[in-house]
Amino acid sequence: MGETPARQRLSVDDWAATALTAIAEGGLAAVAVERLATQLGTTKGSFYWHFRNRDALVRAALDRWEQQQTDVIIAAMEQFPDPADRLHRLLSLITEHTHPRTENRIEVALLASASDPAVAAALTRVTERRISYVSELFRQLGSDPDRARRQALLAYTAWLGHTQLRHAVPQVLPAPGDHRQYLEHLLTSLR
Repeated sequence: MGETPARQRLSVDDWAATALTAIAEGGLAAVAVERLATQLGTTKGSFYWHFRNRDALVRAALDRWEQQQTDVIIAAMEQFPDPADRLHRLLSLITEHTHPRTENRIEVALLASASDPAVAAALTRVTERRISYVSELFRQLGSDPDRARRQALLAYTAWLGHTQLRHAVPQVLPAPGDHRQYLEHLLTSLR
């Protein structure tokens, strides 16, 4: 008689990561406790061990998204001393991929769910943090605060448009070999 493998103890982060994958695949409505428990190979009891309700799971998923797709990226950019280099690397990172990635699908799904109060709050925090960071880079490059804010807003809207196009009609974006020229044109337009 074979032994039954011991179940792995799941964490809040395991549930949040699975919820983010569900959001990427089917939007906020895809965050269904039973479905996620099945995907994780566990029961709803594990869910209730970590979360009071589905809303708490959604908030944990949004926190994970915010941390991974904003805090970690900003920290990575801060390793480079030159603000022009940080700006170039940041814009390259967010525009270089022409195939939809999970992170981009999550972003698109969250934007589509912006009427949800928890999603709206997370989008507001993330958007302001991202724009503030890019604005600071432009200030460090010599722009006055008002101009830096406008440049950052333009950069962010360009990125959001790029993300939407990558999701909906990726064939209109530059081919990978043309990325460098596209990025340089974007940087020139922003200054």
